[in-house]
Amino acid sequence: MYSSRKKGLRLSFNAPVTLVFSALCVIACLIIRQEGNSAVRAVFSVYRAPLDDPLTWVRCVTYVLGHAGWDHLIGNLMFILLLGPMVEEHYGSKNTLIVILATAVITGIINMAFFPRVSLLGASGVVFAFILISSVTVREDNTIPVTFILVALLYLGREIYDGVTVKDDVSQMAHVIGGAIGSVLGFLLSKAGKKDRF
Repeated sequence: MYSSRKKGLRLSFNAPVTLVFSALCVIACLIIRQEGNSAVRAVFSVYRAPLDDPLTWVRCVTYVLGHAGWDHLIGNLMFILLLGPMVEEHYGSKNTLIVILATAVITGIINMAFFPRVSLLGASGVVFAFILISSVTVREDNTIPVTFILVALLYLGREIYDGVTVKDDVSQMAHVIGGAIGSVLGFLLSKAGKKDRF
């Protein structure tokens, strides 16, 4: 039987963690634009600070929301919005959140411990975690995809090379650590073979 009623288009909140994380990054950028460096220093960057200050540990997470400007933010969001839904669909929302938090905290602690004069902000580490974890989403049991090896060599190899040869404001350390975390968690979560959704 033919029905003349057409189904309307609906918006799909397909990747809640990715979308909420992206929205928080935009909100942080608006706050930074309004408040300036005081907001960056207080909440949206991580740097060596007293360990008994609770904000030191808050900044170990919130620095991934802060960005140096709209170009920095948009560059990261393009990758996050492209790769995040794929990661979230394959591994689940909870595990995607774990990847983001693990990348933020581990990279933040390493930055405080080994780079005392560096103030780190931005989601580049998360981007590299997503790039590497997305390359192992189609892994079969007990195999390492050639595509994963190529992605790791291209992305991480370039970052290591740039870290040694190029002097700029980009933290190649965050990229390398983010990629390493994405790789390790990708293999661990694929081995577990279970999505854990909210």
